[in-house]
Amino acid sequence: MTIRTLHRALAIGAIALAGAVLTACAPTTDHSGMPGMSHGATAPATGSAQGSANDADAMFATMMIDHHQQAIDMSDTLLAKTGVDPRVIDLATRIKDAQAPEIAKMRGWLADWGVPSASAGSMGHGDGMMSEADMAALEAAPGAEAGKLFLQQMIVHHEGAVAMARTEKKDGVDSLALTLATTIINAQTTEIAEMKSLLATL
Repeated sequence: MTIRTLHRALAIGAIALAGAVLTACAPTTDHSGMPGMSHGATAPATGSAQGSANDADAMFATMMIDHHQQAIDMSDTLLAKTGVDPRVIDLATRIKDAQAPEIAKMRGWLADWGVPSASAGSMGHGDGMMSEADMAALEAAPGAEAGKLFLQQMIVHHEGAVAMARTEKKDGVDSLALTLATTIINAQTTEIAEMKSLLATL
């Protein structure tokens, strides 16, 4: 079994366990007077506490943690280089500063929900995630070229995050997770436009 196959297996196991944990919170009797106990699409959310989230919320947080961490890794790679356009440096710094606290927030939710976190880098390459070859290309690129490549990669990465957040808005129930999904959609859509504008000038 390759490392990538093992990572994917661990991710699937973590998400399956997340569903089992959240399903275990579901009521066996009538709890209509207890907000947050139902895990259907219409269940009321009471904030990030055990019993307030459904499987979509757990999936969103689990996958977005990995997604955000890769964005931080991409930003760190770029920020370590010289000769990069200062506007791209500023953008990478802002992305890192915004997404690190969101990772901590989502890890806290998973802990509150009793959902185990998947291992870093285990969520595959869907939803805009860069491959190992993509990350190696960014690492190898010299300053000015790295700036352009970073923008091209991060546009795709952000588009994936926006798609994930829209899925959460459609299927999730936890109020804080839904609020973060809205924040991600708004912030990263704005940054996509900024990156496309920057890329046209480089």
